[in-house]
Amino acid sequence: MGSIQTPITMKSSAILESSCGYLLQELQMIWDEVGEDQYEREKVLLDLEQECLEVYRRKVDTANISRARLHQELAESEAEFTHLLLSLGERSLPGRPEKMAGTLKEQLDSITPVLREMQLRKEERMNQFRAVQGQIQKFSAEIAGQSEYDDSSSTVIVNENDLSLKKLEEYQIERQRLHKEKSDRLTRVEKYISTVQNLSTTLGMEASLIITKVHPSLNELCGISKNISDSILAKLNSTVESLEEEKKTRLEKLHHLGKALTNLWNLMDTPSEDRQLFSHVTKLLSVSSAEISDPGSLTLDTIKQAEAEVERLDHLKASKMKELFLKKQIELEEICNRSHMEIPSQSEMDNILNLINSGEIDHADLLMSMDEQISRAGEEATSRKTIMEKVEKWMLARDEERWLEEYMRDENRYSVSRGAHRNLKRAERARITVNKLPALVDLLIAKTKSWEEERKKVFLYDEVPLLAMLEEYNLSRQEREDEKQRQREKKKVQSQGVVEQENLFGSRPSTSSRRLSNMSLNGGFSTATALNRRLSLGIQQLGSNSINPPTQGLSFLKEGRKAQGQTMSIRQSLVSRLREETASVVPTVSGPFSP
Repeated sequence: MGSIQTPITMKSSAILESSCGYLLQELQMIWDEVGEDQYEREKVLLDLEQECLEVYRRKVDTANISRARLHQELAESEAEFTHLLLSLGERSLPGRPEKMAGTLKEQLDSITPVLREMQLRKEERMNQFRAVQGQIQKFSAEIAGQSEYDDSSSTVIVNENDLSLKKLEEYQIERQRLHKEKSDRLTRVEKYISTVQNLSTTLGMEASLIITKVHPSLNELCGISKNISDSILAKLNSTVESLEEEKKTRLEKLHHLGKALTNLWNLMDTPSEDRQLFSHVTKLLSVSSAEISDPGSLTLDTIKQAEAEVERLDHLKASKMKELFLKKQIELEEICNRSHMEIPSQSEMDNILNLINSGEIDHADLLMSMDEQISRAGEEATSRKTIMEKVEKWMLARDEERWLEEYMRDENRYSVSRGAHRNLKRAERARITVNKLPALVDLLIAKTKSWEEERKKVFLYDEVPLLAMLEEYNLSRQEREDEKQRQREKKKVQSQGVVEQENLFGSRPSTSSRRLSNMSLNGGFSTATALNRRLSLGIQQLGSNSINPPTQGLSFLKEGRKAQGQTMSIRQSLVSRLREETASVVPTVSGPFSP
């Protein structure tokens, strides 16, 4: 009975004892009334004790099982909590103690809400991973060219063992990188499409067909996302390069056609109204390929029209080649005449005309040859410009020199007459100009020699060597200066002889004798003046602008020297006549004074 009276608590033990004691007393009273023997009584009491033990044992076993289950649940919760901390990359949960105290149920009740919170956090973190990884897969698929990508989250596999923020940040960085690459590729695709559209508009092509040929997704009418894979970018780049090459090829053709049109227009003096029809072609001559963006400026129709116009003008040029050649010939002759250069021979030009009539000469080569000759003539005329300006000054100075000589021979130049003061002023200016002639001639000779050394050719002036003309002029001028000096010396000697005779005879000739002498003298000088005028005319003809053979110009100089020699002989005869007249006059005047 003592074993039965083992209470769990004092209160329950007391209740049990009172209940069991009351029942035991009631059983004793029944047994006493019945007269149950002692053996049966002890057996019943033993059975009661055994049954109580069995009930207690079952209750203890049930309690042990419940405790074990609580331990297992607590351990599993602890393990799951630890795993969640590790997978989420966290060391501990704020607010939860490191060690738990209390009964098992209390510990389990304390960890259950914390575990629930960690499970919610895990689910939220996994959703973040699914979203990021889903975007990464989508961007990767779009970059790879998979336009029809299934972006459902079921295809995303998340590693539940690593849900840390560090791993999530790595995925986010990868997503940003792929998003930037996608944006860059889309920008490149749009740029390529825009370039293709601009080039197609310039070349007169259909841009939508070209873009659709590269990939249908690039056409906005298809309604699907654009393919931005490497292969599509390579195709777009190749398409743009081919269009650029086609653009350059067409522009080169139009440049060639524009130059041909310009040359033909210039050759045939085409009016501006006809040129305006193809101004859109000629304005491209000074434009590079990168600068052309006008719609339809490089279409095949434009090229065909320009080719047809060039062909038409070529046929027209062939019919007008003779006229063009004659114009070029006249232009060349005008350049040569203006600069007093040698003109190509007429026989050579006649041979070229015969070749044009027979069609045995290339028109383009002929015009190019004529243009080269005109260019060389123009270049030589430019190089002769400075010398020719000096030659013109020399010619004008020679005219002034001849006028001054004639003016000085005029005995009435100081008489009071109409225009005498103007002649006097002109004579003063002419003397200044004549005094500059030697320096001008020396400068001309120096420049002409320098020009001839540089060009390795003779400087011709109307087919006459300029140096020969200048040397002849210097020689003639020197001879005239020498003649003037001799005349002055002779006059000086003559005047001294007259003075001596007057001093010797003590009287002067009569008025009639002096008049006769003056008349004779004037007559002689007038003859000399006529001869001098002839010499000046010969030099003037040599320096004129007309084209004369070299021998003809030199013959004038020789004739001038011959006339100058005749003048000298006439002047000598005049001096002898003066002496004779003086001798005849002297006796007449000195007659009355003779002894």
